[in-house]
Amino acid sequence: MNNLKDISCSIPHDQLTVITGPSGSGKSSLAFDTLYAEGQRRYVESMSSYARQFLERIEKPDMDSLQHILPAIALEQKNSVKNARSTVGTATEIYDFLRILFATLGKTICHHCGGEVTKANPAVIEAHLRTFEEGTKLVLVAPVSMATHTPDALIEQGFFRVLGNDDKIEELAHVKEAFGKNDLLPIVVDRLIIREKDRGEARRSRFSESIQNALTLGNGHVIVRDLSQNTERAFQSAYACQQCHEVFPEPFPNMFSFNSPMGACPTCEGFGRVIGLDMDKVIPNKSLSLDEGAIHPFTMPSNQELYDQLLMEGKRNKIRLDVPYEELNDKEKTFIIEGKGEYPGVREFFDWLESKKYKVHVRVMLAKYRGYYDCPDCLGSRLRKETLHVFVGGQNLLSLSNLPISDLLTFFKTLPLTPLEAEMSSRLLREITSRVQYLHDVGLTYLTLARQSRTLSGGEAQRINLSAALGSALTDTLYVLDEPTVGLHARDTHRLLAVLKNLRDLGNTLVVVEHDPDMIRGADHIIDMGPGGGEDGGRIVYEGDLDGLLKTNYSLTAQYLNTPAHLKTTTPPPPLPTRKADWIHITGAQGNNLQNVSVKLPKNQLVCVTGVSGSGKSTLIKQTLYTGYQREHGSALQLDMAPYQTLEGLEEFQDVILVDQSPPGRSQRSNPVTYVKAYDEIRQLFADSRKAMVLGITASHFSFNTSGGRCETCEGLGTVTVDMQFMADVTVTCNDCKGQRFNANVLSVDLYGRNINDVLNMTVDEAMSFFKTAAKVRRKLAPLHDMGLGYLRLGQSTSTLSGGEAQRLKLASYLLSAKKAGQPYLFLFDEPTTGLHLSDIDRLVQVFRRLLEAGNSLIVIEHNLDFIAQADYLVDLGPEGGSGGGRIVAQGSVQDLMDCPESQTGQFLKAMHPPSAVQATV
Repeated sequence: MNNLKDISCSIPHDQLTVITGPSGSGKSSLAFDTLYAEGQRRYVESMSSYARQFLERIEKPDMDSLQHILPAIALEQKNSVKNARSTVGTATEIYDFLRILFATLGKTICHHCGGEVTKANPAVIEAHLRTFEEGTKLVLVAPVSMATHTPDALIEQGFFRVLGNDDKIEELAHVKEAFGKNDLLPIVVDRLIIREKDRGEARRSRFSESIQNALTLGNGHVIVRDLSQNTERAFQSAYACQQCHEVFPEPFPNMFSFNSPMGACPTCEGFGRVIGLDMDKVIPNKSLSLDEGAIHPFTMPSNQELYDQLLMEGKRNKIRLDVPYEELNDKEKTFIIEGKGEYPGVREFFDWLESKKYKVHVRVMLAKYRGYYDCPDCLGSRLRKETLHVFVGGQNLLSLSNLPISDLLTFFKTLPLTPLEAEMSSRLLREITSRVQYLHDVGLTYLTLARQSRTLSGGEAQRINLSAALGSALTDTLYVLDEPTVGLHARDTHRLLAVLKNLRDLGNTLVVVEHDPDMIRGADHIIDMGPGGGEDGGRIVYEGDLDGLLKTNYSLTAQYLNTPAHLKTTTPPPPLPTRKADWIHITGAQGNNLQNVSVKLPKNQLVCVTGVSGSGKSTLIKQTLYTGYQREHGSALQLDMAPYQTLEGLEEFQDVILVDQSPPGRSQRSNPVTYVKAYDEIRQLFADSRKAMVLGITASHFSFNTSGGRCETCEGLGTVTVDMQFMADVTVTCNDCKGQRFNANVLSVDLYGRNINDVLNMTVDEAMSFFKTAAKVRRKLAPLHDMGLGYLRLGQSTSTLSGGEAQRLKLASYLLSAKKAGQPYLFLFDEPTTGLHLSDIDRLVQVFRRLLEAGNSLIVIEHNLDFIAQADYLVDLGPEGGSGGGRIVAQGSVQDLMDCPESQTGQFLKAMHPPSAVQATV
């Protein structure tokens, strides 16, 4: 498969096998495209034709034989969930068990009086009667509606008395004329005097019979009147508060489901958020005054008249126009939003736009300033209000769903229960606790059950799926995982390893594609691919246990396990800048779990932001620094920004660029050669050939995105998707061009014996050699080679790239434009070592150094200790994740972190640094 070169190997059952090797060496081809594909294909083929139509169709891998394969499950390092209704709770099935738990043990508390909502059955009322002292005179009264019962009919049934004023019992026949059609008749069902001898079985039988008669006659309502104390208590058999008598819905599982109409909040329809005018987008930079154009939509030329009205009416009402918006008082802000006099206000302006939204440009403008915020009715819980009145252990479903996993685990382990409740919920609590424990063990202690699945990173989504697999307790299954340590701090790697071994001990076979040294050392069996990537890979360098690998001289993995990359680097970090202008200052960051963080970051240095998972790294860099800069410059208004006080020191940058793991292109037409804009030069070289000029073929004919030279049957894709109606769509090779994308005329043009399709099928390294005389092509392909992506094929779809490959492809495109001339850039990276072999980390650092030499600044969010050890400046957040994080634990050099006992990152750096290496680095 792909670049695998006729390899053969044996993978032991019921063991943890790690496949490692340089990037592009064929690890995924072996693990996913061969092992998983064949295991899944055979499992699917064992099903009926009806069932197969709903499952993914997988082609048979290119191999001679694969024996003793198990049904396979792939846990890939990507988050394919796009549904806003999917949460961590639903993905792990914990929420389903919680719904049943709340329906079983939940106690509804009245929001008016705080009393417990119950159903008053005869046993409850009888128990209440037995609480009275001896000699107490009681009357059981059934309130009967005159609309449904006439006095004469009641008399015929044997009910002759009513309870009148001053507790006087009167004959119904004598007072029936005093009641109107809409009145309630207080029918006396029984008169009781509590005596000690009456507490026996016979007396209780009479009590029970009288109570049942009263409930039946009173349509579920009964009043116990104490004649001795002149007090009464009303009961009703409906599920209602027995104090203030408000009726509540009786809990049932679907009532707690936001995916069911019976449980979803009617306002937000179970999404938890509603869309409306977002004032943070209307006023993105609150440090600007009205004179400086703080109201973003009013700065457009088409709204100049409205802006003039604002200034004119503002002067008339003594509004401070030269003061930053954030310093205005509530009265002044109300004037801006609601308007006065000739000035209509922001809200009325957008209401007017709503009436014009049949125009396309108005709809575009409205979308620009809309935003999502928590539903005002359900407070983001997605559920009906009635659901929030049901409590288990003092917590409702909203508060439980918003607890971090670590706190949730403590809650369920210490939940106080009566013996009856414990018996009723033992199975439920066992399932819930085990699943929450798995989430805790895989390092996701900072997540909440309410967290949307689509907001998870690829590594988080994979660990969520891993914990769900553990919860399902499958056996005799092949699990194939793709770098489960991505996004995981070194502190939690051993916990993840223990989870994987637990899954193995259940009787499963695990195959893990991994680069992390601790995971490699903890494996039962190791397959080392290589020796290089792309055409230089596809072979098995070593297969066996760890001891044998470490003794292998020709394995890159063994070399870097014996001598990590950071120990080979002795370049001292540059001195820290002394001027304030050479630092980036963030003050008062409070997004998510950040606790009013203020930090300064040096420019033109390799800055690394570290900390345990969930400590606030992404919030600080992506949602505060990046989004704050974009908002202040009037762009990226659709992004959610975390609150902060000030951002300083960004004025000199031409732009702030975020390079994360999102795919560079979702289209099948996007590929590496077009992404770095090398294809334009290649098309021109083909167009300048003699045969192309003779045939009249221009550069545009070599484009598979436009008509002219491409195959029109497949429109330049090389494949055709066949709609199978009720069955899964099938993608087949185009019959006309045989997968070559172009028509016969274009394919007849060759360059050094290769046509355009041959070039698109070349790897980057092959193309570098092929175009050795074409300097422009080599210059644009060189960053791909430098980033360790030389094994990618020029025409490979970018939608097939992993998160790490996608990030490095983006970086390669920026390397072309990051020159010394012009203003520098500030680059923000989110775990760029994802998918990198130990041997590639040093190469990545060298590429980053080139960016710094060009005058740019870099801030990197990272967990990889080899990379962290080579940074110039570190900011360590923590000390824990979730509510236990959000603070700066340490900052400074590598040595500064190692000297800080509170820094968990520093302690792991200290453990992997021999003293001599530290001194050499410093």
